[in-house]
Amino acid sequence: MSTTRTISTKAYDDQKPGTSGLRKRVSVFQQAQYLENFIQSTFNALPQLVGGKIILGGDGRYFNNEAVQIILRMAAANGIAEVILGKNSILSTPAASHLIRKYCLSGGFILSASHNPAGPSGDFGIKFNLENGGPAPTSITDKIFEISQTLLEYKIVEGAIDTSRIGQQSLGDMKVTIIDPVTDFANYMENLFDFNAIKALIESDFSFVFDAMSAVSGPYAEEIFGARLGVSANNLFNTRPLPDFGGGHPDPNPVHAKALFDLMYGSDAPNFGTASDGDGDRYIALGSKFYVSPSDCLAIIAANAHLSPGYKDGIQGIARSMPTSRAADKVAERLDIVCHETPTGWKYFGNLMEAGHITICGEESASTSSNHIREKDGLWGVLMWLNIIAVRGQSAEDIVRAHWLKFGRHYYTRHDYEEVEIDRAETVMQTLRGKLFSLAGKKLHGETIEAADSFTYTDPVDGTVTENQGLRVFFESGSRFVMRLSGTGTKGATLRLYLEKYTEPKGDHSLDLADATVNLAKIANTLTDLKTTLNRDAPSVIS
Repeated sequence: MSTTRTISTKAYDDQKPGTSGLRKRVSVFQQAQYLENFIQSTFNALPQLVGGKIILGGDGRYFNNEAVQIILRMAAANGIAEVILGKNSILSTPAASHLIRKYCLSGGFILSASHNPAGPSGDFGIKFNLENGGPAPTSITDKIFEISQTLLEYKIVEGAIDTSRIGQQSLGDMKVTIIDPVTDFANYMENLFDFNAIKALIESDFSFVFDAMSAVSGPYAEEIFGARLGVSANNLFNTRPLPDFGGGHPDPNPVHAKALFDLMYGSDAPNFGTASDGDGDRYIALGSKFYVSPSDCLAIIAANAHLSPGYKDGIQGIARSMPTSRAADKVAERLDIVCHETPTGWKYFGNLMEAGHITICGEESASTSSNHIREKDGLWGVLMWLNIIAVRGQSAEDIVRAHWLKFGRHYYTRHDYEEVEIDRAETVMQTLRGKLFSLAGKKLHGETIEAADSFTYTDPVDGTVTENQGLRVFFESGSRFVMRLSGTGTKGATLRLYLEKYTEPKGDHSLDLADATVNLAKIANTLTDLKTTLNRDAPSVIS
């Protein structure tokens, strides 16, 4: 039996979780007692965890293994009865959500900074998901932060766990159960999708490739796509999770997944190509020489979900984050179901799912999922696409173009200005905010402004009001642009500009994306003095 020790500590003032938990540079988490303080603050904020069972695992990035051992020792000291741990401390975010729900756990810690870079000079992150499998809401993360500011001590026991050995071990009075992190999740996917139809597709002359980007999705891809669906190992790239993601940046976009884009736009390109991110909750979809925008992915999946066994009876509703294009709204209108518009952050979808309001949800940041879990799910999105392609017997491009002919096309792009000085980013936002209520009727670059506002969300389930979630400018043409500060970076600020131009079903769907949205970009720059204020000629990333 290990003796619980109570250690004196000094509070940190920077442990406020963002939309996806606490994310900082690795060097910040390596500060004396920094991680311990945050974990203790979480336990103090959630006294109901005493005597309960929780999940633990992460995406394998640098500092993951050390953090797991610390959390295990503190969980034992704080009265947790059992921790279920992924083998080698590995567990994708969607798999963690699934296991929390399947085994009726009290919640769990997920260690990841998602799509952010890793390694000794990279990023680390941690968040707590509740018993429904979804991220803790703002009310709880605010409580964690409040406690962290005055924390004086934390509890810990001595000992260590061999995370490579499947089975049960003990740490103090706490049981640690180490599981295969892949099999449960793969079995669940077989219940949702027609693996026979997908396998027949793979065995035809259809070529499919997947890039795990040296992150957590690799083992899942080998089991699901390789072992169960028959995809050749030669078509599964970078499937070994590495602490620094092989020196890459595991964000599935045209810049950081360039190798995949080069392959898909090259001669003799595969029929369908995808990539996932650091913790497995995001993905991109590409046809041969054709990129499907994440916003279109959400709309097309919502329109075709009934083709998969798990959704054969149709869907109850759709939700999208506010910056995500309104393509899903058109689908909801045609299906005569509701489409909710929420702030950015997956936790806002949780209440809607629990209340039975929605089945499908997504964000423009390469993420789509459903009420099968309470997180984004990259492999789920890939399997949904494969199921749709198999049943419809069309290429990804043909499916997208048919969708545009039925619902219209939302030309949509996101401009990321990364690692911007916080004061400069705030100045850009304040410049636009100060003009919002005087913009209606103003004509700029061929567009007439219809309205402008700062987005406020009222949760239809519990009435919670969330303000200042981004600035929106709407045009009479049905187009719009959105500007907001992102909460996922760890250095400086990330300012995001979203441009959306709508074209009716009978309109021109063949325009170059940059040409279609260039006037919206000019209007945004005119209204905010963006480029001069940020001292940037162009965005860091366009996706």
